Amino acid sequence: MPTWFCSQEWFSQVGKFDESGKGVPEDLLFFYHHLRKGGGVFLVEQCLLLYRYHPYAATHSVLESTIWQHRVQFLEERVLQHWTTFTIWNAGKQGRKLYRSLSPVNQKKVVAFCDVDENKIKKGFYSYEDSKEKPKPKIPIRHFKDADPPFVICVKLDLTGGTFEENLESLNLQEGLDYLHFS
Repeated sequence: MPTWFCSQEWFSQVGKFDESGKGVPEDLLFFYHHLRKGGGVFLVEQCLLLYRYHPYAATHSVLESTIWQHRVQFLEERVLQHWTTFTIWNAGKQGRKLYRSLSPVNQKKVVAFCDVDENKIKKGFYSYEDSKEKPKPKIPIRHFKDADPPFVICVKLDLTGGTFEENLESLNLQEGLDYLHFS
């Protein structure tokens, strides 16, 4: 998560950090509360401060799984409740992890996974074997050109030499409306 800041007045309006103990991602929780109260975000393309990072920082007490759970909960609350269906862009590890982390209501909204990996596409579907449902859910895997928006994209940017970004751009979609990044 990038460093961000706000005025003291806004900080007082949003409320205090959740300092209930070790392992609580208080900055992330505060940020989500900031957004829920109507706060915005602006990108500043220059370094404004230095962040002190050391092996004993409290940051290390926050489990990755805790942050993941909060992120998924926020995604469901702020975005997925407004979508009737969606496609997860990435039939690999991160996409499947997102699917398994969703509430049953939102799992049912997933109409497909999409990818560029021919082996995944040839397989045809992802079967969620840990599901309690009978029969087990089988979600189709499609090529990204054959998939329908909106998309939750679980692909990290800047890892494919621009190929992923070109693929996404080729669909002429609008971020925030037709897709959002969750990586």
